[in-house]
Amino acid sequence: MKAKLKIRRLTPDLWPPLEDLFGPKGACNNCWCMYWRIGAAYRKQPLGKNKAALHQIVKTGPPPGLIAFEGDKAVGWCQLTPREALPWLDRTSRLKRVDDLPVWSLSCFYIRIGYRRKGVASALIAAAIKAAKRAKAPALEAYPLDADRTPSTSHTGYATTFARAGFKTVACYTSPRPIMRHNLK
Repeated sequence: MKAKLKIRRLTPDLWPPLEDLFGPKGACNNCWCMYWRIGAAYRKQPLGKNKAALHQIVKTGPPPGLIAFEGDKAVGWCQLTPREALPWLDRTSRLKRVDDLPVWSLSCFYIRIGYRRKGVASALIAAAIKAAKRAKAPALEAYPLDADRTPSTSHTGYATTFARAGFKTVACYTSPRPIMRHNLK
C-alpha cells in the first residue's frame, strides 16, 4: 500500500479530509489528538471543544502532523510536533524526559478502518522521520506500546513497527510503554 499513499502536512486546507477521517466522534472518542496536550482532561471537554482546539492549532500553525491519502481519501494521521508542544508528556512520570535534547515527538496515530495493518502507520513514520530531519530536529521520539507486554490497542503505535523503522528504546519507565528514538543527526 505504501506506493499508493501520498503523505502531506496538515494545513488548514486539509482540515476537511481530517474531519472525514476522524469522523463524528473525533477518532478516539472525542480526543482529536488533545491527550498529549491536556491529558485525561480531554475526556471532560464538552463535545466539540477538542475539535475546535485542534482546528485552532491547525489554523495558526505550524502543521501539527501528517495525513496519509490514498487518492483523495484521508486514510491515516499522525501527530508530529516538537515535544515542547505536548505539555502533558512532561506531566506524566511514565514518559518523563530522558534528557534535555529538543526532540520532536511522534505521539499518536489514527488509521481509517479498512486500512489498518496495511503499512499506513509505517509510511507515516517514514514521512515523519523525513519531516523532522527537514526541521533540523536532533531526534524523533515515540511512545508506543509493546504488544508482547499488553493486549491493549494502541493509538501511539507499536514498538515493533518503530524498531523496524530504526528507532531504539532509550528508556522504559512503565513496562509496556518504551520511549523510543530515531537519531536524526
